[in-house]
Amino acid sequence: MSDLHVTPLNALHKELGGKMVPFAGFEMPVQYPLGVMKEHLHTRARAGVFDVSHMGQVIIRAKGGFEAAAQAMESLVPVNLLGLGENRQRYGFFTNEAGGIMDDLMLANRGDHMFVVVNAACKGGDIAHMKAGLAGCEVEEITDRALLALQGPASEAVLEAMVPGVAAMRFMDVGIFASDFGKLWVSRSGYTGEDGYEISVSNDQAEALARALLAHGDVEPIGLGARDSLRLEAGLCLYGNDIDEVTSPVEASLTWAIQKVRRSGGEREGGFPGAGRILNELENGAARTRVGLRPEGRAPMRDGTEIFTDAEGGKAVGHVTSGAYGPTIEGPMAMGYVPKSLAEVGTKLYGEVRGKRQPVTVADMPFTPANFKR
Repeated sequence: MSDLHVTPLNALHKELGGKMVPFAGFEMPVQYPLGVMKEHLHTRARAGVFDVSHMGQVIIRAKGGFEAAAQAMESLVPVNLLGLGENRQRYGFFTNEAGGIMDDLMLANRGDHMFVVVNAACKGGDIAHMKAGLAGCEVEEITDRALLALQGPASEAVLEAMVPGVAAMRFMDVGIFASDFGKLWVSRSGYTGEDGYEISVSNDQAEALARALLAHGDVEPIGLGARDSLRLEAGLCLYGNDIDEVTSPVEASLTWAIQKVRRSGGEREGGFPGAGRILNELENGAARTRVGLRPEGRAPMRDGTEIFTDAEGGKAVGHVTSGAYGPTIEGPMAMGYVPKSLAEVGTKLYGEVRGKRQPVTVADMPFTPANFKR
């Protein structure tokens, strides 16, 4: 793995016994000695620290401050950014001319500029896309800061003891806080369905911050394995699996992220790539849709599993995009795409696993309730 990038916490992962694997061009821990199942349950019960430094951190500046940056960014995303309050952030996605999703991302109003967090695998393309598409804006990739996620119900108490003031934050608030580890860029967000924070810290302070968090009795290190099962239980998409360049936000059941002002009849209707397809699907529906799936038995249905309407014969009507065992729900779970006519909760279908069709039922998502602090 000598050709892989490493994060500022690489040596700490190895010291902690992390099993290192290639991920999005980085050497990352997939699990620690605690194991994926216990890491998952510990995060749900108390708190876990995740290294997400492989993700891209970007600052967008414009002469007109945040408003000018937001106006420019609205030409690339179907999101209401001009209405985003100061010290707040919003989930969004870059769309292409075909109405597909190029990447999903977080966009924050930090007063005089915009702060953007993008996925690791799409980072280079996203930054090039912003540089080409944001006229009059300066696009700066931040390379001297790591990114940690602290997730779970104990997160607030743990971080407040170290960084006074973070307990007052609500879900999707952002702020800059002084600390013993320098200035921290903190958001009350994450990708587990639990309360928690994402913390940007200078590279030279990242290990000290991680060690301080891990010194707390409620906190364990968490790897990519549990991160995946946690986000799937929370019904959250993984880019490249559940959403991609041919899948529209409407098909992906992400219409909640397209505010009324950007829809047909809204004050700033359209004006983003793929608006024709996306606005049409918002009005008239899409032929297929992302759904939750609960396989019978104990065996998960992994991504790529074909979905059928009958136990024998017929053509596949859909497929699984993510599947795993859910430690919290004590059973297998999946998400995937089926025709709109088969998307009603309770619909009985079949997934073909190793040549045999197994029953699976369309289910509500999230599979476990979210615990965000509103």
